[in-house]
Amino acid sequence: MAGEIPSREELQKALLSRCTREEVEKLSESRVAVAGLGGLGSNTAVFLARAGIGHLHLIDFDKVDITNLNRQHYFISHLGRYKTEALKEQLLQINPWLDIETSCEEVREENVQRLFQNADIICEAFDCPENKAMLVNGCLELFPEKILVCASGMAGWGRSNDIITRQVGRNFYLCGDETSGIEKGEGLIAPRVALCAAHEANLIIELILKNCTKQRKEVTENEQ
Repeated sequence: MAGEIPSREELQKALLSRCTREEVEKLSESRVAVAGLGGLGSNTAVFLARAGIGHLHLIDFDKVDITNLNRQHYFISHLGRYKTEALKEQLLQINPWLDIETSCEEVREENVQRLFQNADIICEAFDCPENKAMLVNGCLELFPEKILVCASGMAGWGRSNDIITRQVGRNFYLCGDETSGIEKGEGLIAPRVALCAAHEANLIIELILKNCTKQRKEVTENEQ
């Protein structure tokens, strides 16, 4: 029936039509924290929800503003609402069985440990370079074993292939062109911001599933 909420089993069956059971289970078990729910974070969270990530922690203190509508995953009906609430509402329309935790607060040095201690993967999606550096430094110090996915450089238009993903540390990855920013007079436009968000989401999924493959290989080798 149109508009009827599908059961958990129906949604899992739909995912299984596109992925293996092992992949679906691994994605469903994973816990990802998204820090910043603007153009990067809101789109990344949507991609992760559609891919079948089972546990998302959405972190932002801001409200949806009319200037957000050109690139962030919000609508006119969300104006004036907290981004955590507005995005959670949307994600539950994609998957009503998704486990979503929200923290409507600003990330600061003193709350990094509390906010991110339960995440397997931390996705940084801030606008301000100083906030990015604060979170990166805090996570590398407090959680060196956790995967940290960050972004730098997605302003302007065109130059799609300049958006790349590279590993910069043992568990530290960076997405973007690493150069373009609004301080250079380049605006933020939906396609290029979403490209970078897709890089972050795609990398997170890749790392989860590669780890799944690695663990299976190790089990097989131990059994021989």
